Amino acid sequence: MRALVVERLEPEYGGCVLKEVATPTPGPGEVRVRVRAAAVNFPDLLMTRGEYQHKPPLPFTPGLELAGDVDAIGAGVEGWRVGDAVVGGAKTGGFAEFSVMGAQQLKPKPARLSYAEAAGAGAAYLTAYVALVRRAQARPGEWVLVHGAAGGVGLACVDLAKRLGCRVIAASASDAKLAIIQDEYSPDAVVNVTGGFREAVKAITGGRGADIIYDPVGGDIFDESTRCIAFDGRLLVVGFTSGRIPSISVNMPLIKGFSVMGVRAGEYGRQFPERGMENRNAIWNLAEKGEIRPRVHVELPLSEWRAAFDLLADRSVVGKAVIRPDI
Repeated sequence: MRALVVERLEPEYGGCVLKEVATPTPGPGEVRVRVRAAAVNFPDLLMTRGEYQHKPPLPFTPGLELAGDVDAIGAGVEGWRVGDAVVGGAKTGGFAEFSVMGAQQLKPKPARLSYAEAAGAGAAYLTAYVALVRRAQARPGEWVLVHGAAGGVGLACVDLAKRLGCRVIAASASDAKLAIIQDEYSPDAVVNVTGGFREAVKAITGGRGADIIYDPVGGDIFDESTRCIAFDGRLLVVGFTSGRIPSISVNMPLIKGFSVMGVRAGEYGRQFPERGMENRNAIWNLAEKGEIRPRVHVELPLSEWRAAFDLLADRSVVGKAVIRPDI
C-alpha cells in the first residue's frame, strides 16, 4: 500500500516520503480500515519534526483521525463487519491507504456526513466540547470569543457554542475568512484581530467583556484576551499556533476575577475514562442528528500531501484540509 512515512525528524517535512510499504495485518482486538479520508491537524505537522508531546518511534505514518470502511478484522473483535463505514483515529497511521487500530477506537460514521466531513469532525469537536461543556461549563446567553475561528478547532467551537445557546464572537485576522464564517455559521459578531480587538469585544458585549475566551493561538492574542475578559470569565488555553507560549502575572486573574483553564481533550478522557466516553458519544450523536456541521476546505489526494500540510501551516483553510488516499 502507499503511505506517507516520516523517516527522519526534520523541518519543512524534509524527513517525509510517500512510499510503498507492507499492508498491515490486524492483530487480536484490531481492525484494518480502508482509509477514504484523513484530516490534517497541527499535531500531525509538529510530529514530522519532533515538536509534539507524543513522539512516536521512527519510522511512522502520521495522521490522527480518519474515516473509511472496515477491510479486515482481527481475532476477538465483535460488533464490526467488513464494509462498515467508520470514523476513528489513533495518534498515527491515517495518511495511508490502510490503517490498523484498536476496535474500540472506532465509531460508526454518521450517515449525514461524507467521509471527508467525518474525518475532520472528531478531534476538533471533541476539543470544543471539552472546552465549553466540561471546563468552562458554558451557559446559554454567555458571550464566547473564539480566536482562530477559521481553523478546524476554532470553527468547531463557533458551531458548538451556537448549538449550546451562547452568543458567539468569531475572531480572525482575515476579513475573507470572517465573511465565510458569517455566511455559513451565523455568529453573533465577527472581529478582525489585526491591530487589536480589546475595544471591539468590549463594545460588542456592552462593556462587560467576553465570559468565555477560546484561544488556540496564544502569543499576543492571549495577552490581549486578558484585557477583554469579563469578571468571573474563563480563558481557555487550547494551543499555541502563533508559536509563542505566553505567560501571565497572577495579579491579573486575581484583580479581574477570571480563571485560566487548560484544555487537552484527549488527556481529559484518559484521566476520566467514563466522561471521556460520554464526550465522544455526545459529539457523534450531535453529528448523527445533523446538529453540527464540520466544514471541509479542500480534499486532496495522498500524492499531494505536502500541499495539504502547507495549507494548514499557512493558515489558508477555513475548516479542514483533508487527504483522500482513495483518489
